[in-house]
Amino acid sequence: MNSSHIVLIAHNIRSIHNVGSIFRTADGFGVDHLYLTGYTPYPASERDTRLPHIIQKTTDEIAKTALGAEKTVAFSHMQNPDSVIDGFKAHGHAIVGLEQNPTAVSLPDYKANGQKIVLIIGEEVTGLGPELAKRCTEFVEIPMVGQKESFNVSVAVGIALYAFRYQL
Repeated sequence: MNSSHIVLIAHNIRSIHNVGSIFRTADGFGVDHLYLTGYTPYPASERDTRLPHIIQKTTDEIAKTALGAEKTVAFSHMQNPDSVIDGFKAHGHAIVGLEQNPTAVSLPDYKANGQKIVLIIGEEVTGLGPELAKRCTEFVEIPMVGQKESFNVSVAVGIALYAFRYQL
C-alpha cells in the first residue's frame, strides 16, 4: 500500500446520500481528513450551530449510506475551503482537482511519487467552479469509455482514491 497521506475536500455536494457514500469510501481508503465545504451536508459536529432537529435529521440521513463511517473518519465543515487549501499547499501537498480539464492527467497515468495529496471534488453536475479550480496545482480525470461523460461523484471519489492509494 502506498504511504501517501490523502486529504479529501468535498465542496458543494448536494446529495446527502453521496456525502454518506463519500464518508464510507474515505474510511475504506484511509483518508486522513474529510473537509465538507460550502453547502455540503455534514453530520453532527462540535460547536454545531444548526438547530437540533436539523443536526439530527442530517446526521441520520448521512448514516444511512455511511454505515458508521461518519463516526470513524475525521471531518470538518466550513463554508470556504480556501484557508485549508492554502495551509496544505504551504506544507507541500499536491492540490489535485478531480475534474475534466484541458490540463488534466488521465488517472491511470497520474503518479503521486509519494507526495501528500489533497483531492478536491466539486458539485455533482458542474464540478469544480472556476475559483476553486484556480487553487488546484494539478488535475486528474477518469477516462470514460461509455456514452456518459462522467461518473456519479461518490463513485468517482472511490475510483480516484483507489488509484491514489495503490498507485495503479
